[in-house]
Amino acid sequence: DHFGPVTVEPGAGHDVRPHPHIGLATVTYLFSGAIMHRDSLGYVQQIEPGAINWMTAGRGIVHSERRPESLANQSFVNHGIQLWAALPQAFEEVEPSFVHTPAATIPQVQVGHATVRVLIGEAFGQTSPVATYSPTLYLDVQLPAGATLEIPALVQEMAVYAVDAPVQLNAELLDAQLLAVMAAGQPMRLVAGDSAVRLMVIGGDALDAPRHMWWNFVSSRKERIVQAASDWEAQAMGQVPGEVEWIPLPEHRFKG
Repeated sequence: DHFGPVTVEPGAGHDVRPHPHIGLATVTYLFSGAIMHRDSLGYVQQIEPGAINWMTAGRGIVHSERRPESLANQSFVNHGIQLWAALPQAFEEVEPSFVHTPAATIPQVQVGHATVRVLIGEAFGQTSPVATYSPTLYLDVQLPAGATLEIPALVQEMAVYAVDAPVQLNAELLDAQLLAVMAAGQPMRLVAGDSAVRLMVIGGDALDAPRHMWWNFVSSRKERIVQAASDWEAQAMGQVPGEVEWIPLPEHRFKG
């Protein structure tokens, strides 16, 4: 999910009410702005640019994402990306958790003219401190106008997303805000055009089984999604301390 850039005016609401997840991990990364994370485990964390925020839903977690009170009277630009990572079957029902990795601890390397932040995984001799449940790759690449970057096939599956400008990918043009999925084992050759471009490179091992996804729930088992929907409707998935609101289930229910 690529959100923004959006200008949040003083006093304006910019909130996502409490909602649940199962079977996945959310990975939140900001280019600018701030988000206040609260969850049913009691974690309260202001998410700021450059940090990685990995929330493991596992058997179930509830969280909200709101405008920080410290910015209530300020104008700011929120811009970022949230990924959903399916958990391996062995960890689908793991205990939920939340881990904030500060921006200062994320390794950064200069590769030719490109600046690469290794958010998750290993690349260009750098290793991220972020722990995952399976081999995972996540890079933030800033490529100046006219510059080239070559990335080998580092994991089983890889893709690249052009955040803010087009880029030439292996002799084909990838427009801004489009995602290209690479063939297995295929390297990337990225060439910026007349303007600088920001790219997010993602990847990891292939899923160990097909996944079902409905609303905020992901599972290898349809009946687990049905159970999660029932639990949320009964408000039996936990509560976020200090929150009284919640997002109801969609009207169109999952047909398991």
